[in-house]
Amino acid sequence: MNKFKHVCVLKGGWSSEREVSLVSGDAIAKGLRDAGYEVTEIDVQPDIYEVLKKLSPQAVFNGLHGTWGEDGCMQGVLETLKIPYTHSGVKSSALAMDKILSKKLFQSIGIPCAPDMVVKTNDLFSKEPMPRPFVVKPYNDGSSVGVVIVTDGDEFNQDMDGPWHDTENLMVEKYIPGRELTVSVLGDKALCVTELKPKAGFYDYKAKYQDGMTDHILPADLTPSQEENLKDMAEKAHEILGCRGVSRSDFRMDGEDIYILETNTQPGMTPLSLLPEQVLHMGISFSELVHRMMEDASCER
Repeated sequence: MNKFKHVCVLKGGWSSEREVSLVSGDAIAKGLRDAGYEVTEIDVQPDIYEVLKKLSPQAVFNGLHGTWGEDGCMQGVLETLKIPYTHSGVKSSALAMDKILSKKLFQSIGIPCAPDMVVKTNDLFSKEPMPRPFVVKPYNDGSSVGVVIVTDGDEFNQDMDGPWHDTENLMVEKYIPGRELTVSVLGDKALCVTELKPKAGFYDYKAKYQDGMTDHILPADLTPSQEENLKDMAEKAHEILGCRGVSRSDFRMDGEDIYILETNTQPGMTPLSLLPEQVLHMGISFSELVHRMMEDASCER
């Protein structure tokens, strides 16, 4: 029997990841209905506090991605309303979304990270911030939104498309060549490792969410020690951030050297998303996944 009967699924919102969240939310709602819940879907707008207060659900499945939904803001709204919700709480969500702070935490427990620096947008093009190749990205967004890789011979100026048009401060990070790997954590246990092989360029927003753009190698071709090392890092990242429910950590592997890129507290739940794929590989259906996440919903206070 389900602990909660009437639940709301939050989706959409107004971040740069709105379209992905709408697809995730649709899948989540179907999975919850299949698991026997009464579900109300909400395309989140700035009046979400009043909407939730009126609907008074027993719990909320947070299917939002990006700023406002994944960075502690929506979690704070739900805490204020005392409505149990899925995924991580306010502090964990905020820490994970802030790539600068989360990397400091990772380094404090011995998880290797690529060298980085914070650069004011106005200073970015006056002098190259570090030797090429390097990566320029927002330090508080997800799904590889706005990420630009600058390699030898690339044009690099302020007239190009890039995150420097939208924010005052940027994160510049040494580019790590090699393999792209990802590990999901459910509860406090790492599931398995997927290798991502984009068919063109790197694993950016388009490669993540357009069918056929990336090959998912599951399980990744790794030695037992490499696999265990990656899973151990993902579990430690989940723990140091204080994550709850699920997370997914992304890595680069250059030879035997492994570097964590970031931890996502609200991984995508679309048909192309990595968490549902890994869970299914472990013998858990999508409906069972969302049921387990829903039953784990809670408030921090």
